[in-house]
Amino acid sequence: MNSAYLTVAIVTIVLNAGIAAADFARVPFVLKNSGEVDVPSSWIPPLATLKAAGAAGLLLGLLGVPFIGTAAAAGLVLFYVGAVITHVRARVLYNIAFPGGFLALAVATFVLDLAQAR
Repeated sequence: MNSAYLTVAIVTIVLNAGIAAADFARVPFVLKNSGEVDVPSSWIPPLATLKAAGAAGLLLGLLGVPFIGTAAAAGLVLFYVGAVITHVRARVLYNIAFPGGFLALAVATFVLDLAQAR
């Protein structure tokens, strides 16, 4: 396992687990942001579950279940593409760096996962 993949995957796991925890705790910035982009607060727990599942899947990938890790990385890419689209559709661009950054990490993890599997 190369060090770039390991580093990016660990950062992606930690950040996704952290934001999922913030979602589950219904931290005020989460509620404010979801309201601004017209995501109902009832969707926050299921969306947090997806983020947590992505982090867990990436961890399983690092622990020796590579197909789960690859699927988790792909799932996070799709999740954050949806988040970026949601921000653009709602014209809430002042904080688009957050879903964009999470998307970039997910893409990097996915690409490095595929590259190191060769």
